[in-house]
Formats: sequence, structure tokens, C-alpha cells
Amino acid sequence: MLAPDPDLPLRLAAFARLRALVQQHGDALPWSLLKQGFLYQGEPVRFASAAEGIFKPARMRGVLSIKSVVPRPGRRAWYADQRGPDEQLRARSDVLAYAFKGQDPEDPQNRLLLDAMQRELPLIYFYGVAPSVYEPVYPVYVVDWSPATLTASVAVSALDAVEDRYAAPEPASRRYAIREVRQRLHQAMFRERVLAAYEERCALSGLPERHLVDAAHIVADADEALGQPDVRNGICLSKVHHAAFDAHLIGIDPDYRVHVSAQLRRLHDGPLLEQALKRLEGTTLRLPRHREAWPDRERLAVRFAAFRALAA
Repeated sequence: MLAPDPDLPLRLAAFARLRALVQQHGDALPWSLLKQGFLYQGEPVRFASAAEGIFKPARMRGVLSIKSVVPRPGRRAWYADQRGPDEQLRARSDVLAYAFKGQDPEDPQNRLLLDAMQRELPLIYFYGVAPSVYEPVYPVYVVDWSPATLTASVAVSALDAVEDRYAAPEPASRRYAIREVRQRLHQAMFRERVLAAYEERCALSGLPERHLVDAAHIVADADEALGQPDVRNGICLSKVHHAAFDAHLIGIDPDYRVHVSAQLRRLHDGPLLEQALKRLEGTTLRLPRHREAWPDRERLAVRFAAFRALAA
């Protein structure tokens, strides 16, 4: 029988604060918000460390959180192929892999993961979905610790409610939970990376308000060949332009030129139509600063062919 976790009240306080932050700010949380930590018994406690992926607050016996990081553009080619986080979300495994710190399994931080497995501690996984943006997944459990591969296997619990005692999920339960988490992380990665690439500005209007812009798919994610949640399959568009793009009322050709459908051009009904949509004819996209994030021409060609077919 497992010994009681003396840190459990503090863990529950961390979970409660994360739930409140997600309710206020959405699932993907910026580091600027997370680094503020939370209060426990009137004292501040950090959620995670900026420098280390495996974090144990000084007042805790065991690890509280683990964190994966998405590098900023230019440091590594994370746009199209952030292999670690992205590939494991496409895998069929019922666990997430978490890399050890460095090459020494006996490093004190790596031993914290072993301790977490042996004591079935409920942890927080701050999963990097974009540079300095994290989606908190909790509770998670270390269910395997492998010195040979220098990785720990992390299982997601399907529990929604906070309980007095957590326990590592059984395989059937974690298979259900990981499917839901993978879908959520895919969506968050796509949105946050596309918005980051375009500096949270609409590529057609320049609108700079993140609450009024979306990550629009060029090819729908149902397309197995081209619909991956790759930043090159996305364009940052205002909600009006996103709706028009999805309805094929505007099209974007492989040279990044914008075309307005004949249906819209025939309409004359107020300044929004004239200024927000019809004036776009013949303009070009505002492209991301980093070329690796520019919309993929092959995908644009597929999407533009559909636009032309409907316009014919």
C-alpha cells in the first residue's frame, strides 16, 4: 500500500489555481501568467521553473510539474517539424514520452521522476504548444522510468474532479484520456503556432487582437495527406475573413494573391463589405517574418482549385 502523499494539499491548490486560470484565459497559458505561480497558506509557490523541465518546489518532498518547451523561430525548425511533441501526439501509444534531463539517469532531477513513479504522485505536465505557451495537463502519472532510453512514460488520468487521493490510471482508462488530450493539444498547437508566426495579426487586414483572429486551415484536418496541424497549413485570419475563406467567398492562390468571388463583388451593401472584403481583390497576404512559416504553395493550390471550381 502506498504511503500518503504529504504534498497532496499543495498539489490540490495548484490544480485549483490552474482550473481558474484556464477558465479565465483559455486552455493555452502564456509563461508570463504561469510564472506568477499561486498562493498556498498565504505564501507564493511556483508552478514550474523557467530553466528546468522537472520542478520540485523547495517546500515539497516530491516533484510538482514537468515541462516541455517549443523553441522560438530561428533557434530550431519548430514550425513544420517539432518532432518530439508533434510525433508523439500522432503515435498510438497510451502514454506520452518525457525525456530525462541530460544523459545521466542518476541526475537528482531524473531520480525525482523515479520517485514520482514509485509513489504514484499526481503531477502537472505543462505541454509546450508554442514558444512560451503551455497547455497544462493534469493529473498525469509517471508509469515507466527507463534509463536505457533516458525517458519516462507519462499517463494522463481521465479524472475530472479533484479527489482526496489520486491513483495512476489503469490502461483502459488512460487510453480514453490520451485520445482526448491529444486532440486538444493538436488544436492548441496549431492555433498558437499559427498566431505566433503571424504575430497575432490577421494576414489580410493586419488586425492585431488575438481574441478576434483565428488559425484558419488551408486544407481541412480531415485530409490525411495535407491536413496536418502544421503551421504551413494555417493562416492567421480575422473571424470575418476566416468565415469568408471557409465559405470560398475569398480565395488565395499559390502566389499569395487574394481573390474575391463574383458573388461578393456583385454585392453593394455597406462599408464592412466594401472595406473588409471587396477591397482585398488583387492584394497579397501579409506573410510571417520567418519563411519556414509561409503558407505551403501545394496546399494553397489545392484550396484555390476548390475556390475556382465554385466560382465557375
